[in-house]
Amino acid sequence: MARVLRSRVSRAERVYGGYAPSATFRLRLANGKRAFFKASYPAPKGSGVRWFMDHEAHNYRTLERFIHPWAPKFYGSFGRVGWHVLLLEDLGPRSVPPWTYVKARNAARSYARFHRTTWGKRLPRSLSRTDYVEYARFWRTLGKTGELARTASLAGRRAAEAEEWLAVALPVLIAHERELERARPPFALLHFDTRSDNVRLQGDRLRIFDWPFATAGPAEFDVVAFCQAVAAEGGPSGERVLAWYEEILRLRPGMIDASLAGIAGYFADRGWRPPIVGLPRVRRWQRDQLKECLKWSARRFDLPEPRWLDAVTG
Repeated sequence: MARVLRSRVSRAERVYGGYAPSATFRLRLANGKRAFFKASYPAPKGSGVRWFMDHEAHNYRTLERFIHPWAPKFYGSFGRVGWHVLLLEDLGPRSVPPWTYVKARNAARSYARFHRTTWGKRLPRSLSRTDYVEYARFWRTLGKTGELARTASLAGRRAAEAEEWLAVALPVLIAHERELERARPPFALLHFDTRSDNVRLQGDRLRIFDWPFATAGPAEFDVVAFCQAVAAEGGPSGERVLAWYEEILRLRPGMIDASLAGIAGYFADRGWRPPIVGLPRVRRWQRDQLKECLKWSARRFDLPEPRWLDAVTG
């Protein structure tokens, strides 16, 4: 590690906050500088944790000219006895939540500037252009398999009310999610996992880390995922955050609709499933996002208010 950082470590402070159990430390170096240590390690037998350190290191190396200055500087990586270590610029302590209006506005505008730099531009051929299409089928699948009742069951005693609402909403949500399959350029570089545990706010700039899932696709998908996550953590509404973003980069309304329906479908499919071994907080966070996505969908698609969501808990 000292060889990569060109200085020995004088102090390491353990930090927590993400949903995956990676080993993360803020490092103070003997030369007075700082760095961030992130590592995967052999998971216990039966763990549902999946590591993507190889993908992340590759993306930091190959996408540097596209993700600078939003991403941290990448100092290097190495492996030892089953561990895979990434060494990065230390972006400081957690800055959100809480999501104040000022923080959400600054983050949204900076996120728009990030997407604007690659909107319609030539991107590396190694990037997938179809990752977002997976989200075009969740509502259809839930309807065909009968598992939509599992989504409704999250409402407990109000499950019948939930089933009635979902029956009304399903054709609308299916119609919108299908449009993801018809998405056409211009595309942009997508982070594909932008939420509070993967970002820091430094003044009016959003700094974004954890890049294993970087892909190419409609910027609307990245934006909607980010907006609903801000709202789900008690910040301004998805619509408000989206409006701040569009002060910098105008988006396509149809792709916003498709992305919202598709992301809502993903959480409708995941929220009722059993806990993931080794990732105990993920399902609750998915249910929180399901609630926000469906409330936003009801407002945007002129659906009845989904009052049954009040009964959905962690």
